[in-house]
Amino acid sequence: MRIAVVGLGKIGLPLAAQFADKGHDVVGIDINADTVATVNAGLEPFPGEAHLAERLARLVPSGALRATTDYADGVPGADAVVVVVPLFVDSEDQPDFGWMDSATKELAANLTTGTLVSYETTLPVGTTRGRWKPMLESGSGLTEGEDFHVVFSPERVLTGRVFEDLRKYPKLVGGLSVDGTARAAAFYEDVLDFDARDDLEDGNGVWNLGTAEAAEMVKLAETTYRDVNIGLANQFAVFAETAGIDIYRVIDAANSQPYSHIHRPGISVGGHCIPVYPRLYLSNDPRASVVRAAREANAAMPGHVVRLMETHLGGLEGARVVVFGAAYRGGVKETAFSGVFATVAALEESHAAEVLVHDPLYSNDELLELGLTPFELGNAADAAIIHTDHAQYAHLSAADVDGVRLVVDGRRVVRPGQFADVDVITLGVPAMSSPRLSAPKPEA
Repeated sequence: MRIAVVGLGKIGLPLAAQFADKGHDVVGIDINADTVATVNAGLEPFPGEAHLAERLARLVPSGALRATTDYADGVPGADAVVVVVPLFVDSEDQPDFGWMDSATKELAANLTTGTLVSYETTLPVGTTRGRWKPMLESGSGLTEGEDFHVVFSPERVLTGRVFEDLRKYPKLVGGLSVDGTARAAAFYEDVLDFDARDDLEDGNGVWNLGTAEAAEMVKLAETTYRDVNIGLANQFAVFAETAGIDIYRVIDAANSQPYSHIHRPGISVGGHCIPVYPRLYLSNDPRASVVRAAREANAAMPGHVVRLMETHLGGLEGARVVVFGAAYRGGVKETAFSGVFATVAALEESHAAEVLVHDPLYSNDELLELGLTPFELGNAADAAIIHTDHAQYAHLSAADVDGVRLVVDGRRVVRPGQFADVDVITLGVPAMSSPRLSAPKPEA
């Protein structure tokens, strides 16, 4: 097949490589000329995706995969076009379709008869049928269901392990017609491989959801579930701190039977998925009070951690505070919706503290470009907050922060003895129960 992938980001480019690796002729389309040039050089434009560099180095020179900025070069004559363009939310928590509208209009202007168009970007329910179908028909002069087919098939992978996740989880498809859905199922069966899953009654592979709306809701449901679950864990954690309970022992005990699956609490929920997709769901279902409450609870956690620090130190005015971790998730170089920004803002705006940030994945220049002040290990600070669960932070010690008096661990990565003679507070654990935790020092 001849396949075009629109959007060569952290999901789209691995997808393009996967399709090319299955023997198909793949063209990647992206508006970023630098990204296109890097891909055409056989190099990865971003670090951290397992096996991507090896595949690009092999597939691009062979001619199986190439990139372009020109839709007219990639779309006409394609058997399938897979769209993986970002969708964000605006300041009022409504879907911002700007990038996707632009991509769809360009796609429509170059669409030819016989093409399958599959949207993989997570969408509010009804978007494929109510927005993309009429936009594609209007821009192409073609009729969906007769001249071409449109389907929705959500990506269900995590950056850093895309190829692994493509094999691990069922591929969900839903179209606007029986024929369109069947064609999409056949397409994905051809371009993907699946690991055996004895735990799934229907087995692993391509799952036909019947309609685009059902497939759209699956992705919203699975990500919103995680946000709600984390929100519940965070509310449990805040209560446990006041009740003299270690919430992690409680969660482990509760999850020891098969009907409880409580997630872990944490200082923030970041990334393109969990903070965003519940808001996409709320755009469809504004009465979903449970979803809204969970989103609010999670958004409040950076401020809660800052208040823990303020209470313990008796104030933060003029304090020098280092936040460890800019990335939203350990081991991933990505700051989309990272809680580091809310944490820094809470420290600066409410407490007039001097705030610095360290992250092993980012250079000082990159942190400055993000509007963050870099911190060098070994320099002085009065207090520290651990925001990201990078593996490197399991080895942090008092020697890394000269003169530090307090560490607030927002990810439960600090081990006993790691910060000798330094007070450590762990989110969700009473102060006297955390490693080297002491009660606030009395005033002289």
